[in-house]
Amino acid sequence: MPVLEKIQAALGDRYAIEREIGRGGMATVYLAHDLKHDRRVAVKVLHPELAATLGPERFLREIKVAARLSHPHIVSLHDSGEAGGFLYYVMPFIEGESLRERLNREHQIPLDEALEITRHVASALAYAHSTGVVHRDIKPENVMLHQGEAVVTDFGIAKAVTSAAGENLTQTGSAVGTPAYMSPEQAAGDPVDSRSDVYSLACVLYEMLTGRHPFEASTAQAMLVKHLTETAPYLRSVRSDLPPAVEQAVAKALAKKASDRFATAVEFAQALHTGATPPGVASVKSASGAAKSIAVLPFVDMSPQRDQEYFCEGIAEELINALMRIDELRVASRTSAFAFKGKNEDIKEIGRKLQVEHVLEGSVRKAGNRLRITAQLLKVADGYQLWSERFDREMEDVFAIQDEIAQSIAKALRVVMSDQAIGAIADVQTDNVQAYDYYLRGRGFFHQWRKKSLLFARQMFTRAIEIDPRYALAYAGIADCCSSLYTWFDRDEEYRAESERASLKALELNPNLAEAHEARGVALTVAKRYEEARAAFERAVALNPKLYEAHYFYGRLWFLQGDLAQAAKRFEEAARVRPEDFQTRMLLAGIYTSLDRPEDAKAMRRQALEIITHHLEMYPDDARAYYFGAGAAFAVGQRDQALKWLERALAVDPEDPLILYNVACVYAEMGKIEDAIACLERTVSFGGTGHREWMRHDSDLNALRGNPRFEALLVE
Repeated sequence: MPVLEKIQAALGDRYAIEREIGRGGMATVYLAHDLKHDRRVAVKVLHPELAATLGPERFLREIKVAARLSHPHIVSLHDSGEAGGFLYYVMPFIEGESLRERLNREHQIPLDEALEITRHVASALAYAHSTGVVHRDIKPENVMLHQGEAVVTDFGIAKAVTSAAGENLTQTGSAVGTPAYMSPEQAAGDPVDSRSDVYSLACVLYEMLTGRHPFEASTAQAMLVKHLTETAPYLRSVRSDLPPAVEQAVAKALAKKASDRFATAVEFAQALHTGATPPGVASVKSASGAAKSIAVLPFVDMSPQRDQEYFCEGIAEELINALMRIDELRVASRTSAFAFKGKNEDIKEIGRKLQVEHVLEGSVRKAGNRLRITAQLLKVADGYQLWSERFDREMEDVFAIQDEIAQSIAKALRVVMSDQAIGAIADVQTDNVQAYDYYLRGRGFFHQWRKKSLLFARQMFTRAIEIDPRYALAYAGIADCCSSLYTWFDRDEEYRAESERASLKALELNPNLAEAHEARGVALTVAKRYEEARAAFERAVALNPKLYEAHYFYGRLWFLQGDLAQAAKRFEEAARVRPEDFQTRMLLAGIYTSLDRPEDAKAMRRQALEIITHHLEMYPDDARAYYFGAGAAFAVGQRDQALKWLERALAVDPEDPLILYNVACVYAEMGKIEDAIACLERTVSFGGTGHREWMRHDSDLNALRGNPRFEALLVE
């Protein structure tokens, strides 16, 4: 009886085998139909000689390792067993192709895509290594590509073979590992750890970028000798257009001694990313993967009058701010998480888009002074509920509820919180619920970045202070509102004076509040007391390194002083804290242009365009995204798209100085000199005189320099 018929006969009560779809050194892969669950699966059947050596008990014991792994970039294990003398395991059927198939077709893969694939694999490895699992057979055949994502297959299989056969069977086809990708210690039969997988991943990346293996030989044994004794040719000797830092990272990962390599897959991915994009800037998708990560979605308003939307958003934002103080936890930002507001999207899709492993969702029902808050923590991979609670309390208990939710999440995720983090979560700044209510309203308006919204935010913060005169956060909010109004919209001296008063009061009330030092830094910048402003920002960052505004406004301070290198450093920090932020990337692009770093500028614009395109799908009325997106689109050759987005930005508010200024920047880069100057003249006429300081150093406006109308605008 043919092998396929034998396998079908053995597995026929559970799986209907359709056809063979692949064959490797350890197993043959079949496409099958899972009869019980009505789904397509991939059934991998170990080769008979390997199955005989391994034995069913040892195979099933070791394969349990793979069954425990759950990660967005790892192909999960559905089933395994022994039937009719065959050892098999079952995984989801991935609609797509293997990295090997892609390489066979295209020979080389573009740098950005190769690094993205590497980041995905590194993310999977980092997670597996954290559970004590080493893959041992990372190669293109074990990386599947599906809808722009890379997923790793065959975790646990190599370990099972190792247990039975050792690691010296390198020429038979049933070897543990594949000679072209084996680390020196694996080739020598020595014990391996996570750094062996890092070596193998570097071999895979080398092949993606060059179309060849780092070592080439006519036999498997000769290949292993080269891994043990030779140094791989430097990447740029094979492909000269690659960034030097990428070459350096790959060389380090291919070090002969494991101790000389990157300690973790995450470190390797981060080093690669530093080489592909400017130092310190995080990618759109985190190289560290989704482990111990969470998104807090806006809570749903279930109140009878449906009038608590701001409160629902505020609760979620406060939880985000509290959880961000936990160093061991990566938290999706407000901007990213709130994009899913009101959308009935699958939890797995939310997790994939936000690159998180857990999602917190909930609802608020307020009736009179009674408050009901429900919250549940979900695991993205399977939708299972890790924790849920319902709180029926008086409004005055809202702070205790937030504290309880945050600490419950930390426990559910097994995150060890420091005393500082616990203190930050518990530090609500006010015990007056009504003052807190107005503060949340103010934060909602502040995030809109428009003159009218800033004025409304200032009113809400002022009302909060009238109720609780010792509310430091509200004073910081007023200071930020007034500084922004003075800088971008109206050079009314009262705004500058109020930013001074409010920032000092916030510090007086709470000298250890990072937001107060940030607000003070901005107020001092407005007053052109730059040395004092730097000290304030440094203190804010020391108190809370994850406070995006501190890094962002610190960068603007350095830019105003003309120190572009320091400005770049601070904007890079801001981008690391908030990876999905597009504005810092566009600001960095302009700075890199001025610093004669064209490749870095190009990379920033590409990243920004990707983020903005996704952002506008969820926020179609965001003028700031439109004008920044226009600049990015034009830079990559999409002139028509850029013009369309500029029109959309101006349509939002044709008299807004901030919109007009940024539209002018793009017009200038496009060579539309008269349109650019006209926008800048309107910027000044509508109160944006503060933009003059920015104009003096903005490389986007270089095409205007020397034009009499433009030079006249720089005169105060």
